[in-house]
Amino acid sequence: MVSLYTMLRTPRQRRIICKDCPVAKAADLVGDSCSLLIVRDLISNPRRFGELQDSLHGISSRTLTKKLQLLEENGLIARKEFRGKPPVVRYSITAKGKGLTGVIEAMRSYGIAHL
Repeated sequence: MVSLYTMLRTPRQRRIICKDCPVAKAADLVGDSCSLLIVRDLISNPRRFGELQDSLHGISSRTLTKKLQLLEENGLIARKEFRGKPPVVRYSITAKGKGLTGVIEAMRSYGIAHL
């Protein structure tokens, strides 16, 4: 069975559905649970890749890398490299990413109350 989420992810559907609807645009950017959970974690503190991977229990390195790149490309998070052996990369939330705090808090409240 194909989910509705999968059905709305084609480039053509994105162009049509997301063209004028701000809800669709936001959902397209952070509509998957991994992206929202990454933002949730970074709102409280900057984190390293391994810390994010541990927090997301079982997410593959490849999936996490792709999600981080997407969030960075869209200005929701920032990536900073520190020299060292081994080099350290730390991710942090941006002002644009902090704009999702209310959404995440509303989802948290809903989950506590109804799920």
